[in-house]
This record gives sequence, structure tokens and C-alpha cells, in this order.
Amino acid sequence: MNAIDILPEEFIERINKIIPKDLFPEALHSFTVRKPSTFRTNTLKITTDALKQELQKRNIPFQEVSWYKHAFILDMYPQKLLSDTDLYTDGKLYIQSLSSMIPSLIMDPHQNEKILDLTAAPGSKTTQLAMMLQNSGEIVANDISRVRLYKLEANLRIQGVTNTKIVNIPGEFLWRKYPEYFDKALVDVPCTLEGRFYTEDPKSYKDWTPKKVKILAEKQRYLLRSAINATKPGGLIVYSTCTLEPDENEGVIDWILKKANGAVVLESIALSIDGMYEGIKEWNNKIYDETITKTKRILPSVQMEGFFVASLRKTTSQFIGESEDASVSPFFRKKKLKKRR
Repeated sequence: MNAIDILPEEFIERINKIIPKDLFPEALHSFTVRKPSTFRTNTLKITTDALKQELQKRNIPFQEVSWYKHAFILDMYPQKLLSDTDLYTDGKLYIQSLSSMIPSLIMDPHQNEKILDLTAAPGSKTTQLAMMLQNSGEIVANDISRVRLYKLEANLRIQGVTNTKIVNIPGEFLWRKYPEYFDKALVDVPCTLEGRFYTEDPKSYKDWTPKKVKILAEKQRYLLRSAINATKPGGLIVYSTCTLEPDENEGVIDWILKKANGAVVLESIALSIDGMYEGIKEWNNKIYDETITKTKRILPSVQMEGFFVASLRKTTSQFIGESEDASVSPFFRKKKLKKRR
């Protein structure tokens, strides 16, 4: 099945400009392949060595992941092989895409830190962060969807997480309740999900449009701004998406760097993964900040979703855009108009 004949034509044209020419065929092929199930140990309940022994006892085949000692690949075996076991129902493992595990590794939370997960549901990264903190410190897990918060709450309970407070606040305004409160913040924003496109699942790509890219990019800016305002001076903010769009990735980071005027700077990402390469320097004749190459892209492959991640350090005490009201943006005006109807 040829991805060019199935996925939106404008999408193909855009990624042809984004992905390096020598890597484009592999990326295109990845959209026609179902990704294998991947999972990680929940060390709040079991050690990784003990989990491997339990998997072997049950004759469940797995591959280890070189860049993360707690991560595994089930390969092309059905996910039910895991989800039907007590290892899953008791929360000793968590089924999660490999790309989704990256932001928490970059955050590298330390004991007793205060962590914000701005758009947390259903809790994949929240539970990973809690595990890395060994249930110390404090995590505030926020999501605007009450329905998704039920799933988040269930996952926290099953995984044995005890250091997390769930809140339901529009992410753009959360900083007002928690001004410069957190040591670190994760901003895994809603996006066009291009890294998850799959040709045999029309739902994964049928709603994609350039207009949607533009709308989401604006929302992402305000979410990132809020997370920075909620982070202490010296703190770390990790921004991530599972899309390939520069407008939602490097474009958002370039915007905040200009907006912050030195209050945040990009940091290098030391994590080394096959298929990881530098952020792109320009898009549609717009040249980004010269430090933008410190951001990282994950090329979509047969094992991993396409992904983008940036690591930002807050250098000074400053509330970016404090005098502005995010609700005057076109994105928020449209939402208000719809409610009035």
C-alpha cells in the first residue's frame, strides 16, 4: 500500500520539504506499517529484572530497548499477550509508545521536585514521572477534559502513584494559580498527530488540514507560555509533540524565544536514539532562532512514531506576556463565539 496515494496530498508535499531526502522513503513507508506494542516497567511495583523473569515464565517474547533500560518491544505479537496478564492489570508494566517515553527521560526528575504535567491525560508520562520520582515530591497533573481525567485517575491508581494531584484548569491559564511554583514542567501539547498516521486507519489522518495546523499552533504557544510562567527561575520546561509540522514544533519554540526575550533558552538534548536528528532551521522562508538546532526530531519508523521535543531552561524570574490576555487570540475568540451560538 502506497502512502502517497492514500494520505492527504498537501501533507505529503509538506513532509517532503521537512524530512531529509535520504530519509524520506523510510518515513513514508512507516505510515503503512502498524507499530509494534511497546511497554515499560513500573518500578513502583516491580524491578525490571523481575519483570523480565515474569515475562519469560509466561513465554511472552520481548526485545530490550538500547536507550532506555526499562523499555521493551513486544514486536508484532498481539497486545493482548500483555493486557490479558496480571502484570498489566496489577500495574507492573505500562503499555506506551517508545516516542512517548522520551520527554520524561529528558526532564530527568530528581527526588522531591515539584513537577507540572500540563496536559496529562491519560497519564502515560505522568505515571512515568512518578515512577522516576519514586513517588517523592509533587506532581500536578492537569487536563481540560473531565472524561480523560477519569482515565488518568484510573491509571494513577493502577500504577500505584501517590504523589500526584489532579486538576482541571484550562492549561493556558494554569500559571495564574501556580505562578513560578514548579521545578520542572512537561508540555506535551495537543497536535495534529502526524507521527501516528497509519494508512489502514483513515481516522488517524482524515481530519488533517493546513488550517488545523495553524489553529493548534496558536493554542500550543499559549500552553507553552503558561508552563514557563508556572516554572521557577532556573527550572526546566520540556515541550513535545507527535507531529512533524514545523509550525507546531520549531515555530512554537521560535515564537517563545522571541516572546521571552532571554528569559528562557534552549538546552542541548544528550539522549541519543536512532532516527533522531536536529530541528530544522527554516520553514516557508522563515528563518528560526539560531539555537533551534538544539531541538530534536524523531523520524517516523516501523518502530517509533514521529516526534518532536525541546528542552528549555528558565533563566530569570519573569512572567511572559503578563499584560496580555490569551483570550483575545483568534483561537479563543472562536471558542467564545461558538458558545454564544
